[in-house]
Amino acid sequence: MTEKELMLSEQLYIAQDEELARDNAKARKLTRLINTTTEEQGEYRLQLFRELLGKVGKSFWIEPPFRCDYGCNTYIGENFYANYDCIIIDVAEVHIGDNVFFGPRVGVYTAGHPIDAEVRNTQLEYGKKITIGSNVWVGANTVINPGVAIGSNVVIGSGSVVTKDIPDGVVAAGVPCRVIRSITDQDKAYWKQQAAVHEENKEK
Repeated sequence: MTEKELMLSEQLYIAQDEELARDNAKARKLTRLINTTTEEQGEYRLQLFRELLGKVGKSFWIEPPFRCDYGCNTYIGENFYANYDCIIIDVAEVHIGDNVFFGPRVGVYTAGHPIDAEVRNTQLEYGKKITIGSNVWVGANTVINPGVAIGSNVVIGSGSVVTKDIPDGVVAAGVPCRVIRSITDQDKAYWKQQAAVHEENKEK
């Protein structure tokens, strides 16, 4: 197997490889172009993101600056939004569902390194897939670690470090990130009411 094949199959690999270097160089070029676009170049920016990412929905917006290792290993659904300073280290695949919002400085890190220093010093590393469901809000400065799966209809509180899977339909936060409570019908009723108040205020 090539180093790229080893990487994508979540086995130990060495990143100092010609094929991976080419892929990374392409990502660096595209992110450089993205991060130097102006506010008048919105369509061009979206075009660059479509070239960079493995898949992205028709409707999305990512605020520069943005960083990634490869981009082509990241798959994003519809209606995605990422605020400033998003980093996605996608040495393994990253799958993000529909209607997912990232606060500023969210980091999605699939990369891992051996605990044993002797093996680590040989430059061997690995990646573990990260999955985020649909209808998820990830608060600012959150770190999502390798191998984690976050369910759908989830809120992750700001400053969290997600080290283990998070189930559907919960609010979770902390270091390490833990489930705080379920999202209930009362939450839905409260926020529907607030949305109705907003509409009323617009009409005044």
